[in-house]
Amino acid sequence: MLFSGTKVSDLSKASIAIIVAGFILIGGAFYFFFELAAEVLEEEKLRIDQAAIDFVTAITTPWLDQTWGWITEAGSVIWITMISIVLVVYLLFFSPFSRWVGIYFAVNMIGISALTKMLKLIFERQRPEVLAEYDGTGFSFPSGHSTGSMVFYGFIIYLIVISPLKKGWKWLVNCLLGLLILAVGLSRVYLGVHYFTDIIAGFLFGLAWLATCIAALEITLWNQRRRKMS
Repeated sequence: MLFSGTKVSDLSKASIAIIVAGFILIGGAFYFFFELAAEVLEEEKLRIDQAAIDFVTAITTPWLDQTWGWITEAGSVIWITMISIVLVVYLLFFSPFSRWVGIYFAVNMIGISALTKMLKLIFERQRPEVLAEYDGTGFSFPSGHSTGSMVFYGFIIYLIVISPLKKGWKWLVNCLLGLLILAVGLSRVYLGVHYFTDIIAGFLFGLAWLATCIAALEITLWNQRRRKMS
């Protein structure tokens, strides 16, 4: 794990800075999410949403439609659910990590699904366009593809960070996963099933939930190691 086998007194200034930055990230993400949510509740027409719609209208082509249609599937409920089940089984029974990693991954995924559905029901924002072909049904805010891809691929990024892979490979794979997360969100705007602010809100809320789950996991593992050493 990130701080495996350490005591509070053993943490370097850099490690402490990372922990503090993590809490700031969680707080900042939640703050900006609720600021955006307040504007949605007031049903304000946001300029950035209209600007995004105008931009997509100007660049729309058949081959882009097909490309973004493929990309959006990487954040679909069916795909992420199937791969999440496989990953949970691996983490619980076959991986070298503690079983707590698998448990917290399950909490990460189940939690974001329930929270996203709850938020959609609270805000009841209508979509710019309803397209069942691209899972564009139900309420719009926040984007489920954005929250789902952020917590799923984000957790995989965490697993790669704590893995024994060489540093170069870690950077390459994690940069590609980061781009995939961004692309899934943008695909929802291009396909016309979400407003741009739905995507931003989804990323912010997903990032805050992911950081919370990883922080809780690290604390659990730290306590587990401390009990074993005592």
